[in-house]
Amino acid sequence: MKKFLIVGLGNIGPKYENTRHNIGFKILDEVATSQDISFTTEKLGEIAMFTFKGKKIILLKPSTFMNLSGKALKYWMQQENIALENVLVVTDDVHIDFGTIRVKAKGSAGGHNGLKDIQEKLNTDNYARFRFGVGANYPKGRQADFVLGEWSKEETSQLIERLPTSAKVVLTFATDGLANTMNVFNGK
Repeated sequence: MKKFLIVGLGNIGPKYENTRHNIGFKILDEVATSQDISFTTEKLGEIAMFTFKGKKIILLKPSTFMNLSGKALKYWMQQENIALENVLVVTDDVHIDFGTIRVKAKGSAGGHNGLKDIQEKLNTDNYARFRFGVGANYPKGRQADFVLGEWSKEETSQLIERLPTSAKVVLTFATDGLANTMNVFNGK
């Protein structure tokens, strides 16, 4: 059975739970809810596993904090013997308008510390990523405060609509492949 590792980036703890930087965790929570499964605490993260259309999908919410996400990703890739082409990293992106989905086969870290660490630990930028736009509605030099800030009321109400679509992105990646996922969801 083909295995897939879906890594949602975020920071652990209630302080960060509803922050923009934790959209990776929020999307994986939505996938878990849609599949009626729950996360358990394992080495370097929270893990949930399930089978969907003949594929084994492993959801990982690293407990290493954002800046060390690569350690958890690399550990679980090795632990479960998952090929790099079957890994999808779910993250926030300030360079994309709020709620916009962008799935890519590879790319730069774009200033994102979680992606920087993953690229360093994997020694490549050639891994699939699902970037969820959080927008750039912050004053110059205040990016960290913005991404570590909580969603506005308007954003929260719009997330209710965006999260089910985001969960479908994850499932489509595992069942239909990266190219089809990009064709169906990019720009939505």
